[in-house]
Amino acid sequence: MSLEQALAQAREADLDLVEIAPKGNPSVCRIMDFGKYLYELKRKEKQNLKKQHTVTLKEIRLRPKIDPHDCETKLNHAREFFKKGHRVQFTMMFRGREMMHQDLGQKLLNNVIEQLEDVAKVEHPAVMHGKRMTVLMLPK
Repeated sequence: MSLEQALAQAREADLDLVEIAPKGNPSVCRIMDFGKYLYELKRKEKQNLKKQHTVTLKEIRLRPKIDPHDCETKLNHAREFFKKGHRVQFTMMFRGREMMHQDLGQKLLNNVIEQLEDVAKVEHPAVMHGKRMTVLMLPK
């Protein structure tokens, strides 16, 4: 159909003539309400954004002299984070003379990793950054 005939049909139907495939031979056009089409595209995009789940990084801070019950409580919080699909970073903070006993912090982090083996796996093993030792874990 010629361009003039298509434009006449579009005006008659009170709609727009929209070019769908410009590189085709001949190019493909469609008669439709372009404003409504744009509205539908925006709506679909909003729906897709609602369905997305962003993975966030949660941090749990520990000290080498932490009480076992406090450590247990923090592990329970970590389990909740893993259930929600979050990644968790455990940070062992050392102060003053605690820097001389980094092996105690390493043992505690290894204990944390063992207790959370059923729900999470280690992404980055324990690494020392200044006065902090960090382990990054993600849910299974």
